Amino acid sequence: PSTAMLSSTGQTIEGTAGGNPRRGAKPLANTRMRKRTRDTVSLNSMLHSTISKNLEPGAIPQSSPQSSPGGPPSAQAMTAVPNLEPTTATATTIATATATATANRSIASVHNLTPHIMKRSSRPVGPTNPAMTFRQATFPLTFDSFTVGSCNALAREASLAFANQASGAGQEQNPAAQLGLNQLFIVSEPGLGKTHLARAVINTTSRAMGERARYTTAESFTSEFTHALRGNEMNKFKRRYRTQCDLLVVEDVQFLEGKAATQLEFFHTVQHVLDCGGRVLLTSDKYPQQLSHLDERIRARIASGFVAQLDSPDAGVRSNILRAKAAHGGIRLPEDCLSMLVEKVQGNVRELEGALIQLVTIASLFKRPIDTDLTAESLRGRSPRVTALAKRATPEAIIEAVAGFFQTSADALASRSRRRDVLVPRQLSMYLCRRYTDASLADIGRLLNRDHPSVANAIRKIERQLLENVRLRYQVEALIRRLDELGHRPLHTND
Repeated sequence: PSTAMLSSTGQTIEGTAGGNPRRGAKPLANTRMRKRTRDTVSLNSMLHSTISKNLEPGAIPQSSPQSSPGGPPSAQAMTAVPNLEPTTATATTIATATATATANRSIASVHNLTPHIMKRSSRPVGPTNPAMTFRQATFPLTFDSFTVGSCNALAREASLAFANQASGAGQEQNPAAQLGLNQLFIVSEPGLGKTHLARAVINTTSRAMGERARYTTAESFTSEFTHALRGNEMNKFKRRYRTQCDLLVVEDVQFLEGKAATQLEFFHTVQHVLDCGGRVLLTSDKYPQQLSHLDERIRARIASGFVAQLDSPDAGVRSNILRAKAAHGGIRLPEDCLSMLVEKVQGNVRELEGALIQLVTIASLFKRPIDTDLTAESLRGRSPRVTALAKRATPEAIIEAVAGFFQTSADALASRSRRRDVLVPRQLSMYLCRRYTDASLADIGRLLNRDHPSVANAIRKIERQLLENVRLRYQVEALIRRLDELGHRPLHTND
């Protein structure tokens, strides 16, 4: 039978290879596809005839609902026929017919493919690299994982009340619901927890609000707005941030400074969300009054809400943060190593986390236990903010040293005088207190009878003038030499 099939197959291919000369030449791919299809149909017919010859009369019914079109009869159909007596040739033929039916279905599926799918794909084919798909575990940004201290308690409670009011949870026990806390502005220096609180609000409210709680950054908002303008998709953009939004969270609004068109759209977006009964949370590293390059209407809109600030964490909060990070990663961090990290790393929370990651990574790479020697080795030369243990300067000592250098008194620096011989030493005292101590801006301001924004403005002004005023630079260098003679070392240095 195999010889007969090959002979018939050869005749079929030979008869169809030339095609119809009256229709002209055909594309090679289409010609091959038609040849394969005709060849398969002819082969199926012959197989059906061969099976019939090897079975007793009446074994194969004329039509069986269990049989697949173009393929061999199913096992259920053959079992239902009482006169079926399969032989060795029958079994071989059925196996051949099964393989042919599978090939027939494959060819038919290829024949139905569209031309653009049949093109060679540019994507790499093969197993995915496990190293590329590994996803590092992230610390959950929730209110429960936020370490609370005196430096951030107000901002955390305000954010929690804001989230509960937005999601409708705990309205009876939430006094902020009666006050209408629909606008919140969180301000702090980088790395102190603004993003943690903003995403904790989204994580809390998204369960109840779903896609109507929107989180973005000012940079992303600007990019989407620009893309919508160029692509004539402003209606889609406005639906996303206005019609389909009940809670809008935008981080780093200081990025909008100097972008007039984006500021106008941002102002109308915020106003629309609030007018429709929605809520808005914004974060920035500057107070609303300090965003001088922001439109006056936006500054007034921001200042009309609740403003919560985050100060630098003290030693107790930094210790709790390290314990929480280590526990979350399953790391046993000895107390003496923790104390050394807290003592030497005086930067923000991100720098503290970076020091912990560096310590754990070195211990893992070199298979060494975490101890004080390894901790000191990992911190050596890490960043300008990581310094050797030295005599700790206090804000009071810094103010006294600056007052003595300018031949005045600490009481005069804390007065309300705006004379230049008092104003400049006061600003230098704030700058050096920030550089040599871990006191917060609020603590420095209390010593000099100034508020938090005044201290921040004074520090920025001194940093800017050091690049332009040679005389002031000499005065700062002389003050630094005097503090070095007293055994003080800077905790925060400027490149």
